[in-house]
Amino acid sequence: MTRKRSPQCYGQSSLATALSVLTLLDFGTGIASAQQATKPDGNPASEKQAGQEFALRGQRAARDIKYSDWRKFCFKTPGTNIVCRTSISGTFETGQSAVRIDLIEREGDKTARLQMFLPVGLYLQAGVKITIDQGTAYRFPYVWCLTNTCIAADLADPKLIKEMETGQKLQLEVVDSSVLTVSTALPVNQFAAVRQGTPTQTFEQNIDE
Repeated sequence: MTRKRSPQCYGQSSLATALSVLTLLDFGTGIASAQQATKPDGNPASEKQAGQEFALRGQRAARDIKYSDWRKFCFKTPGTNIVCRTSISGTFETGQSAVRIDLIEREGDKTARLQMFLPVGLYLQAGVKITIDQGTAYRFPYVWCLTNTCIAADLADPKLIKEMETGQKLQLEVVDSSVLTVSTALPVNQFAAVRQGTPTQTFEQNIDE
């Protein structure tokens, strides 16, 4: 079997890394961390708040996070529909990853998924809360943790996507191990244009047998 790289291909290792993240998304919602409470209804994350079973001790803002522009990456593999993710990343001054948000959409599907990569050491039962311009709160459970990141993900409520397309700021809140709320704000004013526009990169793998 020979492998032929098309002009749009960015290398098998890059593709493998990218697809491994998407694979995490597919099975992650079914395998949760031991601390994560499973959602029984399977409905998109929405404004409905779960009962809070812990007492917050205070709040603080996450400082010195620098955010990238929104970017769109698409992935083509033989025999499957194109999968695209519209993403933004934030890093600390040290260069360490602080947060990444992806909206994952598969060609032909009516649903989309939102996933967030966050640092380890957070209070997992609290999940992640997102609001757009101080509007409705949307909550996402943690579904998987690796050695250097934890992933929160769920179906994205269409209302949330609409708010992201028309809003200016996304407020993300987590709870740390000291049971303090930690928040950060990131821009969404370019989200709609990037999501609906031409991909920043397309990863493609063609295999001839």
